[in-house]
Amino acid sequence: SGGPAAEGGIYKSTDGGEHWTHLTNGLPHTLIGKIDLDVARSQPRIVYAMIEAPGRDGGLYRSDDSGATWRNVNASDSLRTRPFYFNYVDVNPRNPDEVWVNALSLFKSTDGGRTFQVVQAPHGDMHGIWFNPDTPNIAIQSSDGGATVTMDGGRSWSSILNQPTAEIYMVSVDDQYPYRLYGPQQDNSTVVVPSVPPHAWSADAPAQAWTQASGCETGGIWPRPDGSVVWGACKGEVERYSARSGQSQGTWVYPQNRYGQDPDNIKYRFPRSTVIMLSPHNPNVIYQASHVLHRSTDDGATWQVISPDLTAHEPEYQVVPGRPITRDITGEEVYSSIYSMTESRLEPGVIWVGANDGPVSVTRDNGRTWKRVTPTGLPPGGRVQNIEDSPHRKGSAYIAVYRYLREHDLQPYIYVTNDYGSTWTRLTDGANGIPRDYPTRVVREDPDRAGLLYAGTEFGAFVSFDNGVHWQSLQLNLPATPVTDIRVHRKDLVISTMGRSFWILDDISPLQQLAAAGSAPAAPQLVQPRTAIRYRYAPSRGAVPQYPPVAMALDYVLPAGASGEGTLEILNATGTIVRTFGSAAATARGEGGRPSSDLQPVRAVDADPDAPQRGRGRAMIASLTMRPGHNRYLWDYRWEGNGPMVAPGRYTVRLTMNGASQSKSFTIKVDPRVASDGVTQADLVAQEQFLLKVRDAIARANALRGRVQQAMQAKNIALPPAPGVGESRESVAYADPLQEVWAKLVSAGGPYPQPMLIDQLQNVQRMVGGADQKVGQEAIRRFDDLLEELHALDARVQK
Repeated sequence: SGGPAAEGGIYKSTDGGEHWTHLTNGLPHTLIGKIDLDVARSQPRIVYAMIEAPGRDGGLYRSDDSGATWRNVNASDSLRTRPFYFNYVDVNPRNPDEVWVNALSLFKSTDGGRTFQVVQAPHGDMHGIWFNPDTPNIAIQSSDGGATVTMDGGRSWSSILNQPTAEIYMVSVDDQYPYRLYGPQQDNSTVVVPSVPPHAWSADAPAQAWTQASGCETGGIWPRPDGSVVWGACKGEVERYSARSGQSQGTWVYPQNRYGQDPDNIKYRFPRSTVIMLSPHNPNVIYQASHVLHRSTDDGATWQVISPDLTAHEPEYQVVPGRPITRDITGEEVYSSIYSMTESRLEPGVIWVGANDGPVSVTRDNGRTWKRVTPTGLPPGGRVQNIEDSPHRKGSAYIAVYRYLREHDLQPYIYVTNDYGSTWTRLTDGANGIPRDYPTRVVREDPDRAGLLYAGTEFGAFVSFDNGVHWQSLQLNLPATPVTDIRVHRKDLVISTMGRSFWILDDISPLQQLAAAGSAPAAPQLVQPRTAIRYRYAPSRGAVPQYPPVAMALDYVLPAGASGEGTLEILNATGTIVRTFGSAAATARGEGGRPSSDLQPVRAVDADPDAPQRGRGRAMIASLTMRPGHNRYLWDYRWEGNGPMVAPGRYTVRLTMNGASQSKSFTIKVDPRVASDGVTQADLVAQEQFLLKVRDAIARANALRGRVQQAMQAKNIALPPAPGVGESRESVAYADPLQEVWAKLVSAGGPYPQPMLIDQLQNVQRMVGGADQKVGQEAIRRFDDLLEELHALDARVQK
């Protein structure tokens, strides 16, 4: 970066930008590059500038006369590391001599920049500080790790582990249960996180379920479907991680140390974010890309080059980075490299490739011959950020191109071809839904619904229901953030972002079915539920991660102007009603929709996009919403009345509105991990039946408790006293037989009470209902004894 100081440098305006004066006195006079400025608010005539310039001309400059003259107060190399990425200065608003420089490390000066000390912070790669203008000891510092707060002028800092601010370059998923998300995180490692908690218990911290795998911050990363092996790249160095051994094996192509190398001296031009991908037809076939495409079929022991140079490779851009001022050549900021590729899911051997300098290429014979198929209307020099093969049509693919970095072109570029790249159609003209200044990073086609497209842009997510003819926002509660990648997996929409970590839009069945319908329904429409995997896990603690409740989405769409009442009923395969939920009016009359006293909360997605939203679960709600548009209710798989989880099987949901009903059947499947552990479908049916008996027994016991309480109140009999020290329920003398019955039913208060019949029944429920399991004989034996006690107490009250 940089140019002649006669043109570049510092300019000053005193009339709001109408006129500008070039300031030069004391500043570099040959070449000048990146500059950052800050004014001392307490003494505005003092101005600091971090200036990139050759040799000792670069460094921290200070002016004491509003820029009329300058002097270089510190030219230390440590302050000037990688100016294209850092080179930031900040001044304490109450002390003009307290100066902070953000570079690889954080530096602080208390003598106007003449000397600096390193400030220990939670992370490296520093980018700026905000000071509280009234109390500057309170400040926020930003780095590649996130934002941290100091309350004492930098002596101590808050954690970076309390915010979802990770910068993730891409995302891949596996086929485990629950599935995992894999991504490379800027300035950290690769990261692997579960889509929902993998354990039934509640974690002390979410990081207990996180891990890393092969590769590093730049990626890419791609797992085998079962997650047993993970392939990851670190700036072109590909590794094979074995979950079994816990080791990551180096399987680099031609292990040339590329640091400090001129691009012409690099044998294989691997980009910073290296393509790594497994064939969708054979997980033993691994691809990685430099300026050519490499393939291995023996776990990386050997690599075959299966393409020519598929980049534009313009000679004028094959330069040592950083010139003419700073030598900045880490071997990873390599231009003219393959940046995206995919193999057709419908046709083995059809491979699409896109380069970071513009070209698109395809082979239809497994790499023996290649054809350049770049869209004719695409301006040169764009980064082909992603290529998506259509999962529905042979010869069809989509590309998203990002031209901002080279040409500062903010336009969205998404194209589709249906003839192996011979012709392309642009799907983003800036007027059909994605704004003209929203650069595009990724496009995906829904694997279950042809023409349903999802796009990630520099500022958020979009959806198209008509193959890109029109687009609309899919932002919902997603922060305004660059969406770097998208996957559609098990009817979830999974995305990575550059600054807000991973996000999941759970169960996009409504989007798929709306796309099929082509227009909003004229009458209430019950959405076909997806096949559900019935997991068991504890809900989230704290704000992140926002795991959804253990529940099944029941979606329905109401037309404009819809009104009236409604109910949702869940029926099992025998037609028995498992659960009933009602709208607010129906609930008020006792027609379902009971306030949830079950073990898991019942929630619904609010159809109002402006309503407060709280992540994947959103706001709790006790009755059905009846608003025009999409409505969602989350059923926690449980029977009415604090009942157990239903057994896996076929079920029906029935929506009734204003006397008209419609039904959809669906399947609930057992967690495959449970089945592999030896628990059978028959075991789970027997568990459900047993727990329903326990539920009914608890209900009978509570009803008996109510009758006894009413009888005591009618006779003006007080509740029995709690046993004293050294006493038990059996040794206490009761003034009335009803007191004795109550004492055997209900646990007394006070410290360490003896659990009586109702609590003992709940103890059996707790034992058998906490996991998917075969009911043990000890539980049956104990329950039979408790039933005898209940029968005896009931008979005694009847007398």
